[in-house]
Amino acid sequence: MPELPEVEALKDFLTERAVGHEIVRVLPVAISVLKTYDPPVTAVEGREITAVHRHGKFLDLETDGGPHFVTHLARAGWLHWKDRLPDGPPRPGKGPLALRVALETGEGFDLTEAGTQKRLAVYVVHDPQQVPGVARLGPDPLAADFDAARLAGLLSGERRRIKGALRDQSLIAGVGNAYSDEILHAAKMSPFKLAASLTPEETDTLYTALRTTLTDAVDRSRGLAAGRLKSEKKTGLRVHGRTGEPCPVCGDTIREVSFSDSSLQYCPTCQTGGKPLADRRMSRLLK
Repeated sequence: MPELPEVEALKDFLTERAVGHEIVRVLPVAISVLKTYDPPVTAVEGREITAVHRHGKFLDLETDGGPHFVTHLARAGWLHWKDRLPDGPPRPGKGPLALRVALETGEGFDLTEAGTQKRLAVYVVHDPQQVPGVARLGPDPLAADFDAARLAGLLSGERRRIKGALRDQSLIAGVGNAYSDEILHAAKMSPFKLAASLTPEETDTLYTALRTTLTDAVDRSRGLAAGRLKSEKKTGLRVHGRTGEPCPVCGDTIREVSFSDSSLQYCPTCQTGGKPLADRRMSRLLK
């Protein structure tokens, strides 16, 4: 799933390539991708893109005097920039193409989604706050006013595990499964630790890990073409998605805890005092 660093990089990429250009056609291929109908998606046609914004994991194209084109790429979606779009409208089918945006230059981009769980979403709204997912977002962790005291206030009274708290978009915007693993590894903190139990020193450590991990990922992604962002993300991850590999810090084997629709990765030596966490799904399989 694209998270804050990748969406931030896409924002910068589209700011460079699309701002100042006119949207001439929006061509939905999968109608299910459209989550709003008033104004219609055609309301952005004939309008110039004046700015590109990021709201958590949402990408927002603002048009001159008109609506905002807001998209969430979900778990398996992506944006593919085309220096020259194919001639003729795309044909509906079983492929991953969900929607195409064409500019007056002949350039544009495709929104695609792999897999069977179609969650990629496009909204055309007068105000981004009309998108429910945007309206409920918590503060952006890279905002200038997001300091350690702000993080401490957000976690105060949180009885959830810190992994789940970091992923809650209404608490902190933009962090997902991958970067929460990376942040907790950098902070040397168990993903199962209760958020409200953090000491002031642990909160400061977590804050530093949060800001550093996300800033470094944004810096690695900045200036890359949209098509290279996925591979850059995977290359830069130290523990997430690396079950069975050695930890780059201590050399211990990276372990995994599986859930019904996701998994987390961690290093026992760095994060849990050498003790593996219980993987309930694996335990059931072994009974």
